Amino acid sequence: MRHQKRVAKLGRTASHKKALLMNLSAALIQHGKIKTTDAKAKELRRVIERLITYGKKGTVHHRRLAFKVLHDRTLVKTLFDHIAPQFADRNGGYTRIVKLGFRDNDRAAVSLIEFVDYKHPGETKKASKPAKKELPQKVEAKDIKKKPAEKESDKSAPAEIAAEQTESAPIKDEIQEEVKPDVENTDTENASEEPPAE
Repeated sequence: MRHQKRVAKLGRTASHKKALLMNLSAALIQHGKIKTTDAKAKELRRVIERLITYGKKGTVHHRRLAFKVLHDRTLVKTLFDHIAPQFADRNGGYTRIVKLGFRDNDRAAVSLIEFVDYKHPGETKKASKPAKKELPQKVEAKDIKKKPAEKESDKSAPAEIAAEQTESAPIKDEIQEEVKPDVENTDTENASEEPPAE
């Protein structure tokens, strides 16, 4: 007798339901959380928690059982290497379902299903990107505040240029003094070679 064995059929044949749960499981492992209907989320919870238990056991046999559901070796590797070790101390309840309300077009109840206390490998990269985008905006805001100060520095700029010119003036005089003795020496040499014409 099949007492207490009732599961949601989701309006699909057995093969269609199996394919649906395979795709939902793959998406959840890949992204860490997905949005779907309440009925699908509740059925997905049964499948994904069994897969995480396989991952915690970590044997070749359990990898094969997980592959039987997921049909993707990279997802099985992610499940066993990244997801399952984070739940080593937890004895079940690896996922949570958060109700989000109702969909607009058909008023179906929608939920978010996600792993509990799970850090997805891609989350750190995503978090760093917005931080880089915010930095230029903050710099631009500071530049706007400093524009009146830049006008004051523009007033002092001619004084700085004049100071630089006065500092460079003695250098030019020294260069001219060094050149003048050479010119005088050549004049005296020419004068000594040619007798004065009288």
